[in-house]
Amino acid sequence: MDFDLGQDAAALRVRLRRLIDQELPDGFLGAFTDDPADLAVTQAFCRLLAEQGLLTVAWPSEFGGGGGSLWDQTVVREEMWAHHEPRGAQYMGLNWVGPAIMAHGTPEQQARHLPPIAAGEVIWCQGFSEPEAGSDLASLRTRAVPVGDTSGADGWRITGQKIWTSYAGMAQWCIIAARVGPGERHEGITMFLVPADAPGIEVRPIRSMLGPHHLNEVFLDDVFAGPEAVLGELGGGWAVIRTALAHERVGIARYARCERLLSELGRELEPHWGDLPASLHAAWVRALVQVRVARLLAYRTVRAQESGGVPDVAASAARIAVTQCDQSVAEVLCSALEERCLDAGSTAPVHGAVEDHWRYAQASTVSSGTIEIQRSIVAKALLRGERL
Repeated sequence: MDFDLGQDAAALRVRLRRLIDQELPDGFLGAFTDDPADLAVTQAFCRLLAEQGLLTVAWPSEFGGGGGSLWDQTVVREEMWAHHEPRGAQYMGLNWVGPAIMAHGTPEQQARHLPPIAAGEVIWCQGFSEPEAGSDLASLRTRAVPVGDTSGADGWRITGQKIWTSYAGMAQWCIIAARVGPGERHEGITMFLVPADAPGIEVRPIRSMLGPHHLNEVFLDDVFAGPEAVLGELGGGWAVIRTALAHERVGIARYARCERLLSELGRELEPHWGDLPASLHAAWVRALVQVRVARLLAYRTVRAQESGGVPDVAASAARIAVTQCDQSVAEVLCSALEERCLDAGSTAPVHGAVEDHWRYAQASTVSSGTIEIQRSIVAKALLRGERL
């Protein structure tokens, strides 16, 4: 497989890396640290990317984008994830909330929400998972009750609970999945676009090893959503969710970070490479092969997206490979560093990026849909005779 995307892509990578070198501080490990300055760095970097036409390089021009190709967006995605996602929490709006609004939103919704995302001015969070509906999202219980008659012409009142909601404490908007009417499972699920500071929304942080701001509980107590807040068809929210998740799963390009960490730590260890056991050399090579396989499957999904489809099965296959290489690379890096594996800070190997990567890798097979769910999606497709 030739991973060369051409001269234009190479030039775009050079341009992005130059900006990253100029704008990000040494040892930057993302927005979700104990230092509030790191979040501020990502906010400023998003605005800079927007000013230079790089934040939404592949969005259609009518939606505030650069009109570039999906491969241009793939380059941006890879460089961002390779360098600890300096777009911060805004990648969610860029990666899939924006595309979902493009695909399912009304002209009024598109005009209201897409320009602020394209300008790097707004953070979104997603209200999907619930305490009893995580992997089995279709069993969600949050309900939206119409105000006035049953048509919802006067709006809706949403009540329920969401969990594992990334960025809820800093977001300005939330896309919420709620059940409308008596339907069960996929029937009746409807998507709502709601301001995150709407009366009745309470956010409670969940402390975790992933760092501040990342995980939260969100309680919805009779939250009002006007009729203009419904995204897509009433009761047709599952189609929106499928669009969103297909974009999300291929959009988390942690394989790019895995390859960069293998390369950077390899350079640091080069003087002592011969002293490392042969078993570690072999594990290093196997991990690199896994990274390249994950990249290949991600590229196959991008190629399918070029035809205008939303290949959720291909995205699930890519997501399986990415999460597995994430954890394999974490183990290899820790084996190479031994007792220094969990060192953090500027004096640690690769500025503490190995410790940071190891922490996030522990959750990689759970986030964005568990690996068991991804395998089930792929298995069912294969049993139906579909090709990945």
